[in-house]
Amino acid sequence: MDSIKTNSPISVTKQFDVSSDDLWNLISAPGNLNDCHPFCKSNDVLQWDDSEHVDRLVYLNDRTYIRRFLTWDEGRGYTLRIGEENGLQSFVEWSIASISEQQSRLTITVHPYILAGINPVLSFLPYRFWVKPKLRRYLNSVVSGFEYVARTGKTVPRNHFGRHSWFS
Repeated sequence: MDSIKTNSPISVTKQFDVSSDDLWNLISAPGNLNDCHPFCKSNDVLQWDDSEHVDRLVYLNDRTYIRRFLTWDEGRGYTLRIGEENGLQSFVEWSIASISEQQSRLTITVHPYILAGINPVLSFLPYRFWVKPKLRRYLNSVVSGFEYVARTGKTVPRNHFGRHSWFS
């Protein structure tokens, strides 16, 4: 991770009843958030080729973030920066682990920028009791959306796992 200031990471992991190859195909497909993300209004590809992966995520509340992929480890995961264009960015890691031939695990870890520039003593309580629970709930909804698509083959309904005050 580079020198952009972020806060301590928050991770969520979910097990899938699909092979790691199938899970990779799901998380690496261009525009995949349109089907898999419960708070996604639209996910438009800006660039998606061997040299660079960039897309735009518009949330249900019209908040718009750009995702710029930093690393791309075929079949295993990727890292990216996400945030408003020319704004503060969070660092995110998506990683896949194979459990068996037909089971895999997806972990999403976010190093959020929110409160990162504030004195750690002052930001500890708001981060621990406001940011962390909200972000964990958001990440649980996201990985559950991918699991829903992997299990049913259908697009996850919007706000399917409950509304979220930051993105619904």
